[in-house]
Amino acid sequence: MKLAIFGAGMIVHDFMTFVHELPEIELTAILGTELDLPGMASLQEAHGIKKIYTDLTECLADDEIDTVYIALPNHLHYTFAKAALLQGKHVICEKPFTLKKSELLELAAIAKEKQVILIEAITNQYLANYKAIQEQLTSLGALKLIECNYSQYSSRYDLFKEGTVLPAFNPKMGGGALMDINIYNIHFVIGLLGAPKEVRYFANIERGIDTSGVLILDYEETKVVCIGAKDSTATIRSTIQGTKGSIIVNGPTNVLDSYAYEALKTPAVILDHKVNQHRMYEEFKKFQQVIAENDQAFAEDRMAHSQRVMDVVEAALADAQITLG
Repeated sequence: MKLAIFGAGMIVHDFMTFVHELPEIELTAILGTELDLPGMASLQEAHGIKKIYTDLTECLADDEIDTVYIALPNHLHYTFAKAALLQGKHVICEKPFTLKKSELLELAAIAKEKQVILIEAITNQYLANYKAIQEQLTSLGALKLIECNYSQYSSRYDLFKEGTVLPAFNPKMGGGALMDINIYNIHFVIGLLGAPKEVRYFANIERGIDTSGVLILDYEETKVVCIGAKDSTATIRSTIQGTKGSIIVNGPTNVLDSYAYEALKTPAVILDHKVNQHRMYEEFKKFQQVIAENDQAFAEDRMAHSQRVMDVVEAALADAQITLG
């Protein structure tokens, strides 16, 4: 994979802490704004990135680049992904894929026409601990309740209350608790149970954006609560309860550091199957393989999952009367 990274923010710096462990990924280029140049130069020097670009057209014209990793603010995902796909580049896009399902469907159609890979970077779907939880679900008996709580007081919330609206709380830029952190809970649940029968979203809304909220997913026999908060905090954990046992994940649903499995009336057992300490390692290892093999079947399966997530997101936003973009 000859990779161009779009963006120079926190997620890119985090990506750089482990990418050297995947020698199949060649850091061919990084794209940012003129204001990003000092930071990109520092990243180039520290990590051996070949080229720096500030012009999108020039970057996408580079034949050495075969894959783009979009790590830009949410509202830019669609535009930059579309431009890359039209130039025949494979695209790995950070969550949330897009702000609207119609945008996602358009991108999927372009990827299919160009026969390139388009895939969402969502860590939990690729973690060994998540796959183990998927396999253990049947041992829990009939699933009754799932609760995911990802509540983390945002360092930007105080500024927001004072009137400074940064991207994390800007509805025009796809901000808010649902799209920022509760989206991990949605992916976690959809990957286990598929599409729900009903979606409700009860949100605390300030200046047109959800600073926190409770998402209810009804699977008839199984009831799901997904809590996401940027205006308050609590113990971050998820529980899956069945008639024959339970699973408790301590920590956020994008990390899944370990989990406790407790069969009915027996002591809990702590389990940890992770392959690497960094949460993004397993997904990018898989992405490299999928792109090397141009595995369209895998990409289509992942796209179906992403579309199911987007269905829930759109239903939730509509229910809470929140408009993004």
